[in-house]
Amino acid sequence: MEPVRAFLIDSNKLFREGLKRLLEASPFQIAAEAGNLREALNSVENGLRPQLILLDLVNGGEEEADGMRRLRAQLPDARMVILTSDLCTRRLANALEAGADGYLMKDLSSDALAQSLRLVMMGEKVFPTHLAALLISGRVNGNGTDMPVSRKGLSQREVQILRCLLNGDSNKMIANHLNITEATVKVHLKSLLRKINASNRTQAAIWALNNGIGGELAGAGAVTAAAAHQ
Repeated sequence: MEPVRAFLIDSNKLFREGLKRLLEASPFQIAAEAGNLREALNSVENGLRPQLILLDLVNGGEEEADGMRRLRAQLPDARMVILTSDLCTRRLANALEAGADGYLMKDLSSDALAQSLRLVMMGEKVFPTHLAALLISGRVNGNGTDMPVSRKGLSQREVQILRCLLNGDSNKMIANHLNITEATVKVHLKSLLRKINASNRTQAAIWALNNGIGGELAGAGAVTAAAAHQ
């Protein structure tokens, strides 16, 4: 894997120094650091162009969410991964809204972190199972509270297919599971992607998680499995 220029944004200087050393032997090189989103945005405005953003969220408030959206707008091609020590549905919801590619807990092992970052750089979405499960129980809004699921006019069959996507099923597997043809699966899949404004199976799986549609599997494994069948 080619070296990846990473931008680490975290208020804890000791953590930044530790992570930088931890990743020295990996493809992920911390090329720049910032203590908060304001500093990060200033660096980007001055020409910083990282390939990967590693960001810790402080409070999950609207100002922070707006900062993430601005960062995403200025760096549309960079991958964004949230690194946090807190289990917070509000922060997860803000991260999803801002277009985060991953949401990882800081208690990961170094090997697990490196592998997760590799998946993200390959275009996959990585979220821990216990956080995804909170979304499956009902859509989480920016205040961290459950909201009614918006099904976007999906048919019962389309919802069934979304659940299969969360399980990482291929079109053939979905067809066998629902006792329909692969051609019919493709028709339903094209229809549901249009309805939820998703361009691929991974985006559809993320949408399903965020709208309370759960499969038999949930979380990072389910979402990365969906990506494997793009």
